[in-house]
Amino acid sequence: MIPARLLGLGRATPPHTLPQDVARDWAREHFADRLPAFERMAPVFANAGIATRQIAMPVEWYLQPQNWATRTAAYRDVARRLFIDAAHDALDAAGLAPDDIDIVVTVSSTGIATPSLEALAHAEIGFRADVVRVPVFGLGCAGGVSGLALAARLAAAQPGARVLLVASELCSLSFREDMVTKANIVATALFGDGAAAAVLCTEGPAKVAVTNAAEHLWPETLDVMGWDVAPHGFGVIFAQSIPALVSRHLRTALDGLCARMGVAHDDIARFVCHPGGAKVIEALEASLPLPSGTLDAERAVLADHGNMSAPTVLFVLQRLLATNALPIDRHSAMLALGPGFTLSSALLSPVA
Repeated sequence: MIPARLLGLGRATPPHTLPQDVARDWAREHFADRLPAFERMAPVFANAGIATRQIAMPVEWYLQPQNWATRTAAYRDVARRLFIDAAHDALDAAGLAPDDIDIVVTVSSTGIATPSLEALAHAEIGFRADVVRVPVFGLGCAGGVSGLALAARLAAAQPGARVLLVASELCSLSFREDMVTKANIVATALFGDGAAAAVLCTEGPAKVAVTNAAEHLWPETLDVMGWDVAPHGFGVIFAQSIPALVSRHLRTALDGLCARMGVAHDDIARFVCHPGGAKVIEALEASLPLPSGTLDAERAVLADHGNMSAPTVLFVLQRLLATNALPIDRHSAMLALGPGFTLSSALLSPVA
């Protein structure tokens, strides 16, 4: 790969705040009398590592019956707004205007819109009429890393082209009052909403460049994570313990990815990880292996925003770059796990 430089990062969150204790009380009120195991599961709210989250709609909205039409209307409105705000934030960081962008990669798996989000945002944001649109659906929590890798490949394929990646996700729209399942309780304890954006080009001032990328899909793991497309909306699927899967399989898969990316595991000074939850972070530290507490930025983002799916790892990357916490003379590697079940990685290298 020709290195695609990361010229700017941006982010956006919706205005409605959901403290974790409010989410716990809401879940108890609506599920405890229908799910005998609820009190055994309730500690997930305290153990998730989340203090607060931002969600697309007022809390009262989620207490009312919703269907595909109302969820889709919320998705089109709020995900579009977050797309625009995150894109402007990244463009400002890169010192560019919307009409400087040649290619837009849109990553989103929490709603359906055709035309897709970048088309819905086109007029207001000010893209050129000839901008190339690349909407991507279905990557889930791996979308931040896989999307960045795709955007980097597109930038490398057209040296000088400016590529904008935007990941906009409204995980809270999957909160289902009608789904009395363990997976739905876990989702209620974990998910938040947000968007992140990145500008990439083979030219321009930058601290890091995306120099390689790779993925690993485990066979016979389609049921680990995903959506159940039900009459009233998406329903979350968590059929296996993700921390346990990480503990068993991540290191071997990562060694293979490192070999394909042409870097030794020991040459990676910082792993930039998608914080799927507190136990996932602990499993990542144990498997990489890293001293406990190393993934501090991941924990901080999770505490402040919850698991926003694809944008979350880009929030972590922005935090690390803003605090000069990435090494200036060694590689870093971004990691995220998502539906498939897939490990996505992207190699970051300092720009001389």
